[in-house]
Amino acid sequence: MGETDDGGKPKRIVFVTVGTTCFDALVRVVDNQEVKEELSRKGYTHLLIQMGRGSYIPTKSGGGQDGSLAVDYFTFSSSIADHLRSASLVVSHAGSGSIFETLQLGKPLIVVVNEDLMDNHQSELAEELAERKHLLCARPQTLYQTITDMNLESLLPYPPADATPVTKLINSFLGFPPD
Repeated sequence: MGETDDGGKPKRIVFVTVGTTCFDALVRVVDNQEVKEELSRKGYTHLLIQMGRGSYIPTKSGGGQDGSLAVDYFTFSSSIADHLRSASLVVSHAGSGSIFETLQLGKPLIVVVNEDLMDNHQSELAEELAERKHLLCARPQTLYQTITDMNLESLLPYPPADATPVTKLINSFLGFPPD
């Protein structure tokens, strides 16, 4: 993890992902100067935005000696796993795949709920995991305050799943003897 930016500071990346959706409200809010300045104050050096099908184009920046964030973006990637692994903080839409992939990697996560979606199962999942202290949950309009107030040390690791009960049930159903 000894990678540094040009200023010699450790490289700390905030990776933002909207998955395959269009979530311009999230892309727009992380592109907001106030949010970028707060991330920089928190010690982050780079902001990488996966913008999906969105039409809002964030402002690219190379970062600067003034401590401003380097900002880059892309639409899609065959796998976001490498981006998640290199991130110091992940800001994600509320898709269950993105949430659980990030939690399994043990990365701090802020889930931003897309209130424009019709059903609410994504917000229910995000809110339940936030209540259990595995992640932070925000809306586009509350993201800045969530970043300002965040205490990543208060987050609890997400426990790895134990497939043993399911395996036993399947083995029993198939007629295999119990272990």
